[in-house]
Amino acid sequence: MTAGELREMNVEDLTRKISELKENLFNLKLRLAARTLDSSADVKNERRNLARALTVLTQKQGFNQKQKVS
Repeated sequence: MTAGELREMNVEDLTRKISELKENLFNLKLRLAARTLDSSADVKNERRNLARALTVLTQKQGFNQKQKVS
């Protein structure tokens, strides 16, 4: 998932996507600990996707707050 795709989402959709990514990351970590995960790189990629989504959400919330102040 690219940052451009995330920027097109509204805040509610981003929040849902973030919770989905957190749950998926949790499941990947469980599978990694149980040694049933095929590729440990999946954990890294999912963690980066989560960070990307959180960054876009923070940017959107900051932009909304700036508009309210002005």
